[in-house]
Formats: sequence, C-alpha cells, structure tokens
Amino acid sequence: MKVYSIKELLSKGKNALHEEVIVKGWVRSFRSNQFISLNDGSGQNNLQIIINYSQFDTNTLKLITTASAIRVDGVVAESKGAGQEIEVVANKLKIYGHANPDDVQETILQPKRHSLEKLREQAHLRFRTNTFAAVMRVRNSLSFAIHQYFNTNGFFYVNTPIITGSDAEGAGEMFTVTNFDLDNLPKNEEGKTDYSRDFFAKKTNLTVSGQLEAEAAAMGLGKVYTFGPTFRAENSNTTRHLAEFWMVEPEVAFYDLEKDIDLAEDFLKYCIQYVVDNCKDDLDFLNKRFEEEQKQKPKEERSEQNLYEKLEFVLKNKFIRLSYTEAIDILKKSKPNQKGKFKYPIDEWGADLQSEHERYLVEKHFKTPVVLFDYPAKIKAFYMRLNDDRKTVRAMDVLFPGIGEIIGGSQREERLDVLRQKMKDLNVDEKELWWYLDTRKFGTVPHAGFGLGLERLVLFVTGMGNIRDVIPFPRTPNNAEF
Repeated sequence: MKVYSIKELLSKGKNALHEEVIVKGWVRSFRSNQFISLNDGSGQNNLQIIINYSQFDTNTLKLITTASAIRVDGVVAESKGAGQEIEVVANKLKIYGHANPDDVQETILQPKRHSLEKLREQAHLRFRTNTFAAVMRVRNSLSFAIHQYFNTNGFFYVNTPIITGSDAEGAGEMFTVTNFDLDNLPKNEEGKTDYSRDFFAKKTNLTVSGQLEAEAAAMGLGKVYTFGPTFRAENSNTTRHLAEFWMVEPEVAFYDLEKDIDLAEDFLKYCIQYVVDNCKDDLDFLNKRFEEEQKQKPKEERSEQNLYEKLEFVLKNKFIRLSYTEAIDILKKSKPNQKGKFKYPIDEWGADLQSEHERYLVEKHFKTPVVLFDYPAKIKAFYMRLNDDRKTVRAMDVLFPGIGEIIGGSQREERLDVLRQKMKDLNVDEKELWWYLDTRKFGTVPHAGFGLGLERLVLFVTGMGNIRDVIPFPRTPNNAEF
C-alpha cells in the first residue's frame, strides 16, 4: 500500500480508483459517524473518508473528533458526493492524537469562521486553518521562485551577517545585541555603557539590511543576492510594518539604474507567474475570500479588481517609468490634492511620498505598475549615486496597486570622493565603514541593486490586508509571543 499526501491522491483523481492507499492527516469534521473530512496541509482541498460504522469499534469512533490526528488504510472509490472525484473507503483506522472536543471549543480549530485577530492570538494553531495554510503555501512557492529565478540567471546566493556593527540605512532604528547583564552594565570614564567589554568588544545590532555586505560580494562574484531575516526597531503599529521580516537583496556589478529597473520588473513578474502556475487551488480560495471581504467594505473603499485581476494587472502591463519630479507635478495637479483629500498634501518638490500618493499614481492616474526614479538626495540613503544636478540620486521605487512601494533600490555611489562627502554630510561614521570604502579603492565599478520585503510580496499575491497574516509568528511592538 502506498502512502499518499492528500493533494497527490486528489490530483490522481479517477486514475487512483480501486487502489489500496494510506493517508494521514487531521480531522476537519466527522459527520453521522460515517463521513470524515481529512486534511494534511498538503493542499487546500480535504479528502472524504467513508466509514462503515459496523466495522469499527465504538470506542475508536468516539476518538475521531475535530482536530484529531489519524491514519487511514483504505481503498479509493468514486465519490458519490459533489466537489471531488474520489474518496477513500476505510478498512483500518489508527488514532495518532485525540483532540478533546471541550478543548477544541476554545480554539480556532473549532469549525467556524474566525476573525484574523483571533487567529493571531493563537498563531501556533493557525497553520491548521484554510486561510493561513493557503497563505503559507503561497509564501513557500514565492520563496522557491525567488531562489529559482536568481539561480537560473547566474546569481550567487550569499549569506550576510545578522549581527552587525553597521547601520546600512543610517536610520538608527536597530535592535542592540549584547551579552551584558542588563542589571549591571559596565561603565566607562564618561559614565556611558562600555561596549569594549561586551562579547564583540563594540556595540552591535541586528541587521536592517544585508546590502552593504552584498555590495562587497558583488565586487568579486559579479551577481549576488541575499535572502534572510532583517530587523527594524521602528515603533510602527500598522498593517504594513513588522519588526522582523525577510528581505531579498540582489546586487550586480557593472549595472546602472536602468538595468536595475529591468531586473526588478522581470523578477517580480517571474515570481508572480510562478505562483499563478503552481498555486491554483490556494489562489482560487484566496480570491473568493478577497471578493467576500470587499463586499463588507464601504463602496468607496472596495478594490476595483479581484485577486486574479490584480495579479494579471502586474503580469500583463509594462511598468511605467517616470521621474520623481514628474510624479510631483502629477500629484500637485491631481484632484485629491487640490480638493484636500490627501492626508499628506503635496505642496512642493522634495516631499517624501506616502502610500496614498504612490497608490494614486498606480491605481488612478496610470492604471499600471509604476517605477519612480531620481529622488531628492536629502530623503534617500548615503550610498545612492548622486546625479549631475547634485540634488537628486539614482534611486528607484517600484509601486504596486493596493501596496504602494514593493521594491526600493538604486545605483550605488561608486566614486570614493563623492561617497566620502555624502557620508560626511549625513553623519555616517567612516571608521565604522572602512571596509565599505575599501571596495571603492580596489577596482571600483558602477553597480546597482534593490531590496524586496518578502512579506510585502506575499501580501500582494494573497490579497491579505495585514502584513501580520503573511508571516508565521509576527514580531510587532508589544508582541513577541510564540
């Protein structure tokens, strides 16, 4: 007898008729002491198990409750019910783990619709729900597609430090890493914490980005990418921010900004197409969920597109490319701006664009994904290449419907003298980044890269509304449960 995953068995359909099989999973429901709905996490659809009541011990049947884990040995038969071609007629049953109905009643495993907030409170159990399981399978497919894309295109996967002494963004919103007894911190002569006596003999943090180290790797390997956890100690309790998230960061030697934008567009379309091609059942489920959710919203807040239409919107359209300056002109003249409907009015060049501005450009003005480039230097990081106008840098952001910015990148400043001056202007410590400056001394070249927050992409592809629902155990202010 062959052991099948439920997805594998259902995909065989009538080709599996009369085959003796073994399936294992968790009971979603048990009706009339005859029909078990079984799911093992391999796919969205459940398998129906048929029980002949008279063949089994009554005590065994009593243990088949919602959320219990069981093994079924049986024969595949044609299903008489609607919804699937086959079912399994059980010959033998084994109970791996019984779930007490009284305990289940207090959890999200109870077979009824639960709020996403309730699911977050029991994050250790939400893998067993239809919605979260679908999201996690899509997340897995996106992660696989990311690695496959870069591997196919000649990139090398590098692992950059999680513990670092540098602040790649210059924002200072970092989590400190220490081996000190926090109740007995050593002090120096100035009365400040003496980090020279800490584990690394200096102040260290959890990384906010692997970009700087990836640049160093690209200077020897040509085309590299990182894919790992990053951290921001940003006290933002929003639906779009996490304190711990996964970042994808390619860096390419001999690239300029135009090639960087080409790479970002091709990369995004590849990953989305991979999910469309390989996650049909989960996307069907998530699309229905998305449409139902939209019906509950006020008419003016509803999405004009369902989930599939949003994905096609990205796949079928060439991304519009326009400068920050052109975008500001469009936004200043827009109806929402002139009628005071933007929460953050656009008054002058140099404003830092907000999500509402980005979404207006994508969803209302151009009705296509948008790439903005050449941002004001004063609102961007020190490592971005300064343009000849001395006031803008070779930065770019990719904007998506419903999300706003999904990718941020730039051509990096390869000129040592210009980089030094920018670091000085922005109070970035040269001594801390001596090794980064070295990469400009020994055969400097034009190079570029970008960063993609995996959770932002999962958010877009699944149609979920809160970033806390696309990562297994979200880390947010006041929340480090599980």
